[in-house]
Amino acid sequence: MASIRRRRRAKDDVWVVDYRDGAGVRRWATFRSRREAEDALARIIPESRQAAPRVVDRDITLDDYAARWLAQVATEIKPRTLDSYKRNLDRHVLPAFGRFKLRELHRGHLRDFLARKRGAGLGKNSVRLIRAVLSVLLSDAVDDGIILANAALQLRGSRRRRPDSISQAERQKKIRPMDHGQLAAFLAAAQADSRHYPLFLLLARTGLRPGEAYALQWGDLDFRGRELRVERALSAGAIETPKTGQTRTVDMSDQLTRTLRRLEIDRMVEKLRRGWREMPPWVFCTEAGTPLDESRVRKAFAQALKRAKLPGFRLYDLRHSFASLLLAQNAPITYVSAQLGHTDATTTLRWYARWLPRTDKRAVDLLDDGWVSPVDRLGEAEVGTVGSQLVAKTGSESESGAPDDSEAPDLFGGPSGTRTPDPLIKRRPDVLSRVVLNHHKSTAYAA
Repeated sequence: MASIRRRRRAKDDVWVVDYRDGAGVRRWATFRSRREAEDALARIIPESRQAAPRVVDRDITLDDYAARWLAQVATEIKPRTLDSYKRNLDRHVLPAFGRFKLRELHRGHLRDFLARKRGAGLGKNSVRLIRAVLSVLLSDAVDDGIILANAALQLRGSRRRRPDSISQAERQKKIRPMDHGQLAAFLAAAQADSRHYPLFLLLARTGLRPGEAYALQWGDLDFRGRELRVERALSAGAIETPKTGQTRTVDMSDQLTRTLRRLEIDRMVEKLRRGWREMPPWVFCTEAGTPLDESRVRKAFAQALKRAKLPGFRLYDLRHSFASLLLAQNAPITYVSAQLGHTDATTTLRWYARWLPRTDKRAVDLLDDGWVSPVDRLGEAEVGTVGSQLVAKTGSESESGAPDDSEAPDLFGGPSGTRTPDPLIKRRPDVLSRVVLNHHKSTAYAA
């Protein structure tokens, strides 16, 4: 941060501007008055915020640029993303194009390269990740002034669906949630493992990503409000921000709240038994008080599945089970999306659309021409009252020798003959309802 300070000297005082330039190098400038220093600082600050341009050889090869690029992005991306970049560059991209100069790499090269990968039996998602790392790397090369355009980005220009893209149907096929019975059987079997059961229950009742659950701390839990805060995630042993980069509040079920309360008490007892100076901050931890190891959790999950005699689900399927079961019970998709930590509900819909219950067919019937308005429904109710009175009246006439029930007027549109002189009775129900309503209105006005 730039600043101005006064330096006292024997003859006269000077004013020093202390700042860092665009390359991050600390620098000083000396002035005779504070006003001069302030004027200089006003010029220096905008310049210092402009990063110094990188000096990169335009003839650099992909091998050399990739090594430099990986070192630069290592501090900007998550460890798993960095591992994915390195793996795909080393296994696929660099063996094919490592000796190419970056400016010699064209769209035709990449299109043929990806086609060969698909032809060799590489999965769609694997091909997508290869193209992704190429695209990110070449975008930075454009920023460095080495190339004019990103050849990998231009592969998206085709109007046809890319062979390596994943359709919504294919995406949903990858989701294998447990149903109610399977989930209940799994959780019952998991109770035999007291170290991991609370974790499995939390994943099934909140939909957290496993890494978010591993990084939960006791301070993130609000037992009274039955909520927890997702502030961080654990990935490859390193603490990082959640996947979307945003924190969120997640509701806890009553069963989960009671289970975590008991876990906290058990942890306090464990602290005394093991002689820990302080209770570990992690909600889920090992016997040494450190965060749970991912490989051990997966092993415990597989053992619980075996005890429950269930097929080979993945740990992440507990998140899918949470979402699909909630949606199947008509939970609002916006609520499910917020619980899962999706950036918006369209992401939730894209993954879980087929678990939304179908609407009752009566909903589409409302579009028909025969739909009855609320006013008409009121009229029909009045017709029913008048009709009952009329039927009672004709019944009494039948007993005194008047026309019998078979000759009573049909108020539902059937033929009634002309045996009654009463014009009200001979009207059709829709007309009759309006007459009754008008009669009520006139009575009200008279009152």
